[in-house]
Amino acid sequence: MTQIVPPGMEQVVPQFGYAPGLVASGFLFMAGQLGRDDEMRVIEDPEAQMTRAWQNVIAILVAGGCAVRDIVDVTTFHVELRRHLALYRQVRDRFMQGHAPPWTAIGVSELSRPGLIVEIKCIARLPGASQ
Repeated sequence: MTQIVPPGMEQVVPQFGYAPGLVASGFLFMAGQLGRDDEMRVIEDPEAQMTRAWQNVIAILVAGGCAVRDIVDVTTFHVELRRHLALYRQVRDRFMQGHAPPWTAIGVSELSRPGLIVEIKCIARLPGASQ
């Protein structure tokens, strides 16, 4: 198994005790990604927060040798799911570029820090891995 820690996420391992991604058995497993700035502060604007969470997903994919089309499963956790779902889908669609893997959206009462409204967790298959 190999930890995946993209540039800019190095502080996550010692500060929070987990790796952003892990390669195992031909797959890249990703920790839930949030919309925080470089100083780990919550981004308040919903669209900007969702965009940053997806940018973090992409950074982990790239660092693990994958692309968006390699994603095989997406799970998202939403505070006020119904309120933000349409906006979330718009942001997601900009990043997914027509790729539509299985997706589960779960409404939750809160995330790890006040103000967070979405957490995105993905699994990707490594290019060249057997099906």
